Amino acid sequence: MENIELILNADAMEIREMVLNRGMSVSDVTSIFIDRMKDKNPSVNFLAEERFDAAMEQAGQADAVLSNGNAKGALFGVPMSMKESFDVVGMQTTGGLLGRRGSVQKEDSVVVRKLKAEGAIIIGKTNTPELCFCQETDNKLYGRTNNPWNTERTAGGSSGGEGAAIAIGAAAAGLGSDIGGSIRFPSHFNGVIGFKSGKGQVSQVGSFPFVEDPLQQRMLGIGPIAKTVRDAKLIYSIIAEHHIEERDIADFSINVFRTTELPISDETVKLLNNVYLSLKNTYTTEREPLPYLKESALIWQEIMSIDGGESTRKTAFRNGKGSPLTAYLKERTSGTSDIHRYLSWALIGASLFKPSRKRQEEIGNLLNQGDEFLADYLTKRMVVMPVYHTSAPPHGIVYKEIFSIRKTFLNYMPFTAYANTWGLPALTVPIGKDRDGMPIGLQIIGKNGNEDAIFSLGSFLEREFGGYSRVD
Repeated sequence: MENIELILNADAMEIREMVLNRGMSVSDVTSIFIDRMKDKNPSVNFLAEERFDAAMEQAGQADAVLSNGNAKGALFGVPMSMKESFDVVGMQTTGGLLGRRGSVQKEDSVVVRKLKAEGAIIIGKTNTPELCFCQETDNKLYGRTNNPWNTERTAGGSSGGEGAAIAIGAAAAGLGSDIGGSIRFPSHFNGVIGFKSGKGQVSQVGSFPFVEDPLQQRMLGIGPIAKTVRDAKLIYSIIAEHHIEERDIADFSINVFRTTELPISDETVKLLNNVYLSLKNTYTTEREPLPYLKESALIWQEIMSIDGGESTRKTAFRNGKGSPLTAYLKERTSGTSDIHRYLSWALIGASLFKPSRKRQEEIGNLLNQGDEFLADYLTKRMVVMPVYHTSAPPHGIVYKEIFSIRKTFLNYMPFTAYANTWGLPALTVPIGKDRDGMPIGLQIIGKNGNEDAIFSLGSFLEREFGGYSRVD
């Protein structure tokens, strides 16, 4: 029992060390995580597809390699879970669509291949919303993922299954992707570490759906979901297309977000104040308005609607034909549509928010101006800010707040959209809990190339405020 608890709480680097020091075999470690998945999945429903037999076979091979003294790799013997959207050879990549059931892949995605090359063992793929298109994890193929802290609440999305899996210790670490908070929502709601990479820093080859539009590509970030900041840094260093340059955090000013007219819970405000007080005696700090914050949500929504949702519609309706409105009404009246109402309603919204050609030109100019300004603003500065205005609410609330035709996303998405709109790296760290015991995380945003400083600040906050704690 003691060994089981030790493994379930351990991060990837600790597990590798245990294995290399012969404290535990890779087979034993892998078996413990598999048993945890089997035990917790019925109530949380985070698992889209398991790879248990293949993982145990791989673990046995790793033990043989270890006994011969040939163990290599920064993740040697480490069992990991994987967001369903990443191709894993021999496993399905469905995007949660009924019509893609049975889409078994013949190659690994680039990121999975890199992780495997360092010795990682994939034990399962985790649930997402359909086509990773919204911030709550539910689909017609695998169903709804629940928050393990309270199953009546959302796990977030689109990497919701991954966030829930790490929260309950069902794997040592995992991988997610984020074009609209899809790593950071689940990390914040489930109380785990999550890192969204900046624009163009990690390959999306082998990720489904592949993001074709250049403006949407700049918003996409792929990165780790983990138990510790050091694991997030390690995994990012493995999958990134660039080397992480060392940065001295003492050279940076830290702007801790101050309350504005945007809605934000009292508990989040209190945690922000506590973070500021914790930082100000050690680092250079400030509490200044964040440039381009209010514009970020609108630009994010318009970029996500750049083609009126047409490319996503074609993927959702595999024959290229099909009406989101018809699918939505069918689902609402009879529950028999092949497309979840979350996706069909989001596609209706995308058609309504499609920017005109003139507006697209304005967006391009705004992005150029913002990129130039922020490149200077963030050269020696990091920002600590909320991920969302509250902790995980009951199922369906986040969706209503973000996908309302009344444009309530303008109030609720600026914090999350900021890193996506401007293509910036962002690290989410658990800081505390609300009065109901639900986790609250804050995110650290910086400039591409300054990831080392972001991780250093994340480690400081992790030490000061406790970081990850496993849900039992």
